[in-house]
Amino acid sequence: MPWIIETIFDGSYERVLARHISGKGFFEAFYLRFVAASEEVAEKFRITDMLRQQAMLKKSFYHLLAFYGSCHADYYLDRVAISHNCQYLDIRPALFDLWMETLVEILRHFDPHYDDEVELAWCLVMAPGIVYMKFHYERETPVGQRGS
Repeated sequence: MPWIIETIFDGSYERVLARHISGKGFFEAFYLRFVAASEEVAEKFRITDMLRQQAMLKKSFYHLLAFYGSCHADYYLDRVAISHNCQYLDIRPALFDLWMETLVEILRHFDPHYDDEVELAWCLVMAPGIVYMKFHYERETPVGQRGS
């Protein structure tokens, strides 16, 4: 059977969403680990409603997946990219690298079929969106709009 990135990712994503470890779902476990990974991250989330944040991440995941599939950023992804730039939430590009590292770390625990192919599939699917977010750190408008 050929190695199909989307098939591997989709199967893994279904598995991690269906699993709970110590009473925590995938996104909750992710944020607990991400916030603990860095004082800077902890400060960014200090007054954040984490249940709302988890719901926003789930929604953002669908837009990241759509971006991977289409290579086109929709209005939602544009808004998220600009809101995370240096003028607003000030999420430095290095924090997106930590975000991805943490995601892979949690993936290892939540996907019982985790292996190198699963990790690579996640990295490849997430990479375009992560690059898009990092690219907009010092930009006032999304690429492709007037004034960019």
